[in-house]
Amino acid sequence: MVRGTGDVATLAQAAAEGLTLAEFYGGGYKTSEPTPAAPPSWTLVAEGTVNTSALATAIKRGRILGECSNLARDLANEPGNTLTPREFARRAAAIAAEGGVTADVLDEKQIGDLGMGLLLGVARGSSEPPRLIVFRHDPPGAPPSPVLGLVGKGITFDTGGISIKPADGMERMKDDMAGGAAVACAMRAIGLLGAPIRVIGVVPTTENMPGGRAIKPGDILKSADGKTVEVINTDAEGRLILGDGLWYARTTGATHLVDVATLTGAVVVALGKTTSGLFGTPNAWVEQVRRVADREGDRSWPMPVFDDYREQLKSEIADLSNTGGRPAGSITAALFLKEFTGGLPWVHVDIAGTAWAEEARPFMPKGATGVAVRTLAMLAFETFEA
Repeated sequence: MVRGTGDVATLAQAAAEGLTLAEFYGGGYKTSEPTPAAPPSWTLVAEGTVNTSALATAIKRGRILGECSNLARDLANEPGNTLTPREFARRAAAIAAEGGVTADVLDEKQIGDLGMGLLLGVARGSSEPPRLIVFRHDPPGAPPSPVLGLVGKGITFDTGGISIKPADGMERMKDDMAGGAAVACAMRAIGLLGAPIRVIGVVPTTENMPGGRAIKPGDILKSADGKTVEVINTDAEGRLILGDGLWYARTTGATHLVDVATLTGAVVVALGKTTSGLFGTPNAWVEQVRRVADREGDRSWPMPVFDDYREQLKSEIADLSNTGGRPAGSITAALFLKEFTGGLPWVHVDIAGTAWAEEARPFMPKGATGVAVRTLAMLAFETFEA
């Protein structure tokens, strides 16, 4: 029973989403226990006079959004030895294709030809080559503008590089591509649900490893849009690859940008494990994304991006440094990303605290949560300024 009051179709969609999310099983690698039986069939019953067509559409929408969230959970739960950047690109392209969304995968040579020195720099320490996954939803009759640009962080495993992380908890760093998974699976939902606007999805993907060719603190990298970055901490790598990803999204036609990333431990200190941090400009665009996120069950909270914080990113020898230190760490990370947005309306969603559940709930086992999939998908049905 769905308790509370409200539009019947909206409640039916919520019920369908919740039931679908509860079907998820993340123990595919276990051999000592049987695989759970297929989920039972279920029937939704609505009391009173209802529009049966609207009800059916809402249930279908809820089912699709739940399935796509589960697909994102599957990807983020996958271990780093199986989900390499090339395998992530292959699976993400196949997932999006199920929604009729086209996907191009750019290899390291094509990435180099584009001048994406930030993505290539992070990838240097790994024997696995990087990839750039580009999704396009271009429905017939869609207006030329607006074009929603979704950018997701795709670090398939993050050791921290030369600035290596502590061993305790490092196994969790297989989920550092949760933002990229959210974009890929949201693109599938956007296609299946028939969003009326054009949408571009961009996922730069690589490992961050401490190999002999890895970038070092003090190195200078050049981004695709020409900005130079002094690398202070190689564990601040997500913002580097997203910088090139944001540049690519806007130069290929996006008019409104949203990036999603497990970016900073600082946002967990600020907001804990239940709320994602929202950063961006202008305020109206941030508020629109917040409203959609709240409606879709992805709790979030706006954070400041005052220009004063930009001072912490100053470098003596480059255009900017890749970290502003511990104070306001999630804010300075967001302001780093802002440098690559070209002044477009932009929102950064930091899901470092919300991408992984430490405790099981009826609709969600421990592990990857699939956060942001529903928010990104339903943004494509919003009306916003061109």
